Amino acid sequence: MADYYLWIKALHIIAVISWMAGIFYLPRLFIYHTAAPAGSEQSETFKVMERKLLRIIMNPAMIVVWLTGLALVGILRVDREPWFMAKFALVIVMTAFHMWLAARRRAFAEDRNDLTGRTYRIANEIPTLLMIVIVVLVVVKPF
Repeated sequence: MADYYLWIKALHIIAVISWMAGIFYLPRLFIYHTAAPAGSEQSETFKVMERKLLRIIMNPAMIVVWLTGLALVGILRVDREPWFMAKFALVIVMTAFHMWLAARRRAFAEDRNDLTGRTYRIANEIPTLLMIVIVVLVVVKPF
């Protein structure tokens, strides 16, 4: 059992890093995409980059995070720990943010983005704040 635990934990950490990399990068692409005229070659290039980032990296990484995370909860039996419940709630918020990014990507793909680069700059801070609190909850277990 200990061998499986370490492999699951390693896979979970790898998936978290991959997911977070995408969650940090996609809003940055949106910031640049807002400056590209709809239908331009630059806009079409951003569409391809955004689609591939979401579908090839972010979506699979998020799924692996959830699967390995739930497996770890089952192994460690921490589901009733207050720090874990707070972390779990924040992972749900992170997942909702991921879904919002996916919806925004669809809007760009259909040339109907209605948000500004400034909005995406502000939104880009959300995963950073979530990550900080999640890491503190997992490592420090303050409650």
